Amino acid sequence: MSDVSDIAANRIEAKTVVLGLQHTFVMFGATVLVPIITGLDIGVTLFAAGLGTLIFHVLTKGKMPVFLGSSFAFIPPILAVTAASGGNIAYATGGIMVAGLVYLVIGFIFRFVSYEVLKLILPPHVTGPIIILIGLILAPVAIDSAGGVNSPAWVVETIGTGGAWAVAIFTFAVAVFVKVGALKFGWKFISTLPVLVALVAGYLLSVILGIVDFGGIAEARWFGLPAFMLPRFSTTAILMTVPIAIVTVVEHFGDVIAIGNVVKKDYLKDPGVTRTLLGDGIATSISALLGGPANTTYSENTGAVALTGVHTPIVMQIAAVFAIILSLVPKFTALIAGIPGPVIGGISILLFGMISSIGIRNMVDARVNMDDPRPLIISSAMLVLGLGGANFQTGTFELGGLALAAIVGIVLNLIINSESFRKSSAV
Repeated sequence: MSDVSDIAANRIEAKTVVLGLQHTFVMFGATVLVPIITGLDIGVTLFAAGLGTLIFHVLTKGKMPVFLGSSFAFIPPILAVTAASGGNIAYATGGIMVAGLVYLVIGFIFRFVSYEVLKLILPPHVTGPIIILIGLILAPVAIDSAGGVNSPAWVVETIGTGGAWAVAIFTFAVAVFVKVGALKFGWKFISTLPVLVALVAGYLLSVILGIVDFGGIAEARWFGLPAFMLPRFSTTAILMTVPIAIVTVVEHFGDVIAIGNVVKKDYLKDPGVTRTLLGDGIATSISALLGGPANTTYSENTGAVALTGVHTPIVMQIAAVFAIILSLVPKFTALIAGIPGPVIGGISILLFGMISSIGIRNMVDARVNMDDPRPLIISSAMLVLGLGGANFQTGTFELGGLALAAIVGIVLNLIINSESFRKSSAV
């Protein structure tokens, strides 16, 4: 019986709702950062993320503990298209809508690729480094947040860089204590809420230190519809945006594999890549239709699942509902948006580090033999390219970081492990 069937047969307990609320808080920070950078509406972004997550769960039969958030990969084309269109960001969402449809085409192609071939393309010595890179590439974001770099200048002026780090370390320590220490006191349920408790504790400390701005909360309304916006289309905008779908599809594989490793399930097999890409693509196109950014399977989600140990899909579905509700209540949106950067940074250090640790565990569990030069060479090349900032660019199309490392790893693996290469190497 699927998780959806289980949910229908049992009432949702209060603690499950609390876990869903915690997950919303974890996803909120990075989700709203994209509209803040690009100029898209925060309310629309939250609404689209919640709706997209629910769509994804329906199309994947409710089998995956996944939350869809804003894709950072589309930030450059959004800014470029907006500038080229004289400030009209609707053309950027038009390009994103078409990019989402590309997911559907790729998903349809993978319908004819057998599971065995897929595993041959993505062995543990390729998927392991991909997962490791997901966490490590995000690491600078956590460090910048912890040190106050991503915060308004007045925050650092108030408490200094050392003070920002003190808030981050305090938040980190609370999360660790709740996760590890609560069990010693018999608080099993509390031990599943390290992120929520740490965020609340860090927020309260920030209030005491005077680094929380309540101005936005006071000015915000209690209820209001997001500023939905229909997309506009142009050939230039589409050509500038659609190629990014290649990058995000690769990242999609990495996130699907990562979350599968956390819960010890193979989601490439069930519900399958076709369904996951279909869910991601439709969610992205609908988000763009409403005036929001591209959606994507979220790495922060993987870290949260690993940290809390909660991987029931209903929790992510509840988080999606909360995201939709928050999008309709600007005052609550402003409250959560006001969580200081150092607090987010303290949590992120833990979440992003756990993602990389999952990648290492993936390779250990698969007993990857690093004495064999083939997996050693492939993993080494991927890690250096991913962490070293290697970048390939032609026109408005840019391939770098995780996507470039993943593609190089896949191609290198197929070449090195091909029968013809083995024969030539043996000569």
